[in-house]
Amino acid sequence: MAAPAAKFIRILSVLALLILVLGAGLVAGAAVVAGRLGGPGPALEGSAAAEGGSAAGSAVAPSGTGAAPAQAIFRVGPGESAQGIARRLESEGFIRSALYFRLVLKAKGLETAMKVGTYELKPSMDAVAVAELLASGRQRLVRLTVPEGSGLRSLAEAAERAGVASAEEVLALAVDREFIASLGIHGPTLLGYLYPDTYFMPEGAGAKALLSHMVDTFRGKLAAIAPESAALSPAELHRYVVLASVVEREYRLAEEAPLMAGVFWNRLRIGMALQSCATVVYVITERLGKPHPTRLFDRDLQIDDPFNSYRFPGLPPAAIANPGAVALAAVFKPEPSRYLYFRLIDEASGKHYFSESLDQHIRAAGLIVKPRN
Repeated sequence: MAAPAAKFIRILSVLALLILVLGAGLVAGAAVVAGRLGGPGPALEGSAAAEGGSAAGSAVAPSGTGAAPAQAIFRVGPGESAQGIARRLESEGFIRSALYFRLVLKAKGLETAMKVGTYELKPSMDAVAVAELLASGRQRLVRLTVPEGSGLRSLAEAAERAGVASAEEVLALAVDREFIASLGIHGPTLLGYLYPDTYFMPEGAGAKALLSHMVDTFRGKLAAIAPESAALSPAELHRYVVLASVVEREYRLAEEAPLMAGVFWNRLRIGMALQSCATVVYVITERLGKPHPTRLFDRDLQIDDPFNSYRFPGLPPAAIANPGAVALAAVFKPEPSRYLYFRLIDEASGKHYFSESLDQHIRAAGLIVKPRN
């Protein structure tokens, strides 16, 4: 009996050793697989990302000499499933395994948390980091600069160039009565309430997000510039915004803006037409779609349009531009005077001559400084 027992013990010992070896191998293998599946994908050179990606929701990597790019762009499209996102991430070289990525989403409860947008992914990011970024909504931002005195068309074209929204979408929504009313604005257009500034927006954010943000910025800036504006009704505020847009397009020197605002307020008080050349230029360029004139003729001053302040007394029906801080401050804090006229006398410096009477205004023509050839 001793011999069979010893033999049985040896067999058990061998089996135990085999189990230990296999167990160690499985643990090491799992660690390697987890590292490969969860780690970042290979360098993007030669992948779909480096070649420009595919359709909507594609990745775009900058061209290079073979080294992995510092970052690449990945887009999550509307209605795209977690499975579809995982498959594209794998095919475009951001992760090594779509299956492992989906397991990460499930483990973290992010299967339905992927947010539409454009994201910057770095080669060093593993599957967990990629999943958390796409679920966070921290998108790639693009820069959009809106200059003072800009109009709707130039704003819309700039938004399209930046990739924020299509020009057509911006132009349509900016005059959408229901949308305008939802923002608490009195008037037929958002022009005048879209504060000129530099904005950083998610790529493809859309017109609604852009215009809402610009109006919010306008309200915040105006509250700082003129706290008293908070007490105005939407209709009363509209008058200030419209006049500020006219001042914006008239002034050349910031120190003259309050004087110009005072001239226009003086004219409005006595029922005198504003007679602003800027409103005529607006009619020609924005309403009639013609090139910006180098000078105005009498026939231009006679154009039958409600925005022509030579033909129609009072304020134009809406703003003619987006006023900045200088113009807004000027209409709320105009410089008191008895002036009713001003004339540009130095084209180079932008200096104007202000006068109280028409005779003084006419005589000021002799003060004009001609530019040097």
